[in-house]
Amino acid sequence: MTDRAVAVAAAPRPGDAAPATTTAPLRRAAARAAARRATLTGWLLLVPALGFYIGFVVWPLIQGVQYSFYDWNGIGVARWVGVGNYLTVFTDPELLGAIRNAFILIAFFTFIPVGLGLVLATLIRGIRYKAFAATAQTVLFLPQIIPLAAAGIAWSWMYAQTGAVNQILGWLGLGWLARPWLADYGTALPAVGLIGSWVLTGLCTVLLLTGLGKIDVSLYEAIRLDGAGWWREFFTITLPGLRQEIAVLVTVTVIAALSSFDIIYTSTQGGPGRATLVPGLSIFRIGFTQSDVGLASAFGIVLMVLVLIVVLPIQRLSRASDS
Repeated sequence: MTDRAVAVAAAPRPGDAAPATTTAPLRRAAARAAARRATLTGWLLLVPALGFYIGFVVWPLIQGVQYSFYDWNGIGVARWVGVGNYLTVFTDPELLGAIRNAFILIAFFTFIPVGLGLVLATLIRGIRYKAFAATAQTVLFLPQIIPLAAAGIAWSWMYAQTGAVNQILGWLGLGWLARPWLADYGTALPAVGLIGSWVLTGLCTVLLLTGLGKIDVSLYEAIRLDGAGWWREFFTITLPGLRQEIAVLVTVTVIAALSSFDIIYTSTQGGPGRATLVPGLSIFRIGFTQSDVGLASAFGIVLMVLVLIVVLPIQRLSRASDS
């Protein structure tokens, strides 16, 4: 065979596959191009949501921090006061009282709903008639879909001197306990707190029922074979199995307590006196009634920091227990 024949035989034919040394770089380049296209598509899809988040969360937060260092009525010339507004927040008895009331509300917005939710979820899970269990869940969840402003107005009627609460006490022979609950300095804050308990108990029950559905039934069967009762089942299996759900509920309800506004505004407006005054209502009054935008911004920043101080350890403990 001649040299020309050998060269013709060795030349690649149109139907032959390309050598591996040629296709590998092409494949890597195509993969990089596909990855770039996917990244670009992801960013394009993210831009609208990111724009709304920056415009309605990040930028107002930056503006709030800036305003908190000024004495400004929202219209005239702002005057630099440094940390003076923050010193006012931590030295003014009225504002400190509002913070104290918010922390008291945690007992009503968090501990009572989560505790009742655990008990109710466990009881509903044991109901054999599924239709009755579904009805119970619906009835318990109904307060959650009622606007909080409407709930505050309705409960203010029921707490009145001639309202449903005092009438029920009279029927039970406890008429000596009747009083205008929201107008009494000693009962106004607990009465408002119980409104929050009523609203949040249904949410806690439904979410905990969802968590109970993820626990393996065989665990209950095994512990019952050992002769365990309801309390041992609850503390050995139910409670540890609901750690994530409880952490979520505690986080949500603590934020609701510290940032409460609508229930207070529609039921007591902070009264009687300052007995039910909370940070959210104080910020509203300072900013829109007293026209002190700087102090209202400072109090808002302090409230945000307080929420983070309370919530972040809860999340950290939840992750630590899961790991």
